[in-house]
Parts: sequence; structure tokens; C-alpha cells
Amino acid sequence: MSGKTMKVILCEPGRLAREAEIGTDLESMQQVVGGLIQAIYPFEDPAAIVCNDEGKLIGLPLNRALRDPEGKPYDAIAGTFFICGLGEEDFCSLSPEQLEKYAEMYRHPEQFYRTADGVAAIPYTPNRDDHER
Repeated sequence: MSGKTMKVILCEPGRLAREAEIGTDLESMQQVVGGLIQAIYPFEDPAAIVCNDEGKLIGLPLNRALRDPEGKPYDAIAGTFFICGLGEEDFCSLSPEQLEKYAEMYRHPEQFYRTADGVAAIPYTPNRDDHER
């Protein structure tokens, strides 16, 4: 780790989202997501989701849904990911307001089900043993 860190929201499959501090170097980010990183920009404010680029291809567990403005899931992120801020040239810490906003938005893990209309994502509260590891 290069010594520089950033405050992010960490989302692991089956666990409650939490604030974490991770390294800003590529190796640290790859270690968090377990492989090559991919950035997704679904938000209006300067923030990104950073996930494993091959998460679905290598069969990582589905974690959280990406939702359209009406709240309908349109995609799912597989494996561990984090939400970080966007600086002028690189990723950076989320602001205190963003930390609170995304911790609440992604707090609960989700279970995914096939339906006649596509896929449904249902938030759930993990067992105490699951999120206090």
C-alpha cells in the first residue's frame, strides 16, 4: 500500500455495508475486490462503484442491485465492491454526506430471484454471525 488512503463504503455479499479505509493504489483496490477493477458511474454526484471486472464471469455471488430512478433493478454487482468519491484525476474519499447517503442506500445485502418480468432483488438483514465476522 502506498500510504495514501480513502474513506469508502464497502459492500460485501451477505454483509451489511460499512465505512472502511482502503489504499488509493491499484494493488490495494484490486485486493479489496479480488481481481481486476471496473468502475461504474451510476450516480449524479461525483462517486463511483468499483467492483471486480470479471465478477459475474467467474461466478462471484451477486451482491447488490443497480436500480433505475424508479427503483427497478437493471443490473447486479457480483462480489465485493466499494463506493468511492471522484477526484479530478483519480478516486478519493467520499464526503461525510456521501458516506452517510451510500451507507444507507446499500446497507442491506440482497437476494436475487428470477421473475416473469426479469430479476427481483430483495434486501434482507443478515444473521448476526454473518455480519460480525
